[in-house]
Amino acid sequence: MTLTKAKIIDSISSELAITKNESSNAVETLLELIKQSLESGEDVLVSGFGKFCVKEKKERKGRNPATGKDLMLRSRKVVTFKCSGGLRKKINGGF
Repeated sequence: MTLTKAKIIDSISSELAITKNESSNAVETLLELIKQSLESGEDVLVSGFGKFCVKEKKERKGRNPATGKDLMLRSRKVVTFKCSGGLRKKINGGF
């Protein structure tokens, strides 16, 4: 089961006893701050959770799987995530 933005908003609302509108505004503001930081090329570090980074991918050769034709894939930026050691331990059952 996937954790959606709506479920996050509901959980925050019930956990903190605030309205769903206030909770929604807080989540939207947080996500917008993260997007703006990544868009400007800054990393986003959330202690105890992980780090979002923008990486530059160089132009490279590729292949169209439908036709088998070779082509060049243009350079681009991608967002990567590296989880913290604490999160990795929790995911792996505390090992």
